[in-house]
Amino acid sequence: MPPNRVYKIVPEQLWRAAEAAGAFAGAPVDLADGFIHFSAADQVRETAAKHFAGLRDLLLVAIDGDRLAPALKWEPSRGGALFPHLYGPLGLDAVVSVRPLPLGADGRHLFPEDL
Repeated sequence: MPPNRVYKIVPEQLWRAAEAAGAFAGAPVDLADGFIHFSAADQVRETAAKHFAGLRDLLLVAIDGDRLAPALKWEPSRGGALFPHLYGPLGLDAVVSVRPLPLGADGRHLFPEDL
């Protein structure tokens, strides 16, 4: 069974606009694909390195996946791995935490120790 916590890496400005709107409709890539891309805890570092390398002003948003059912689907992606996708907007009531995702001296993102 997939873990119930999923993660979204979001530019801070985009997330703050979502907070003001009361929901997150998705980043441009999400809107183009028709679903919001999330990562599981064991996938989020690879997602950051592949899609957000060197970018600053990012947030790591943790979401309670159980609150998104049945719109949250685990579907094959990179190399057949199952990734969580949300078909519909993300209601802010499902958000568990929003934390900065800074860059370290080596240019890689620094993730919270409890992830």
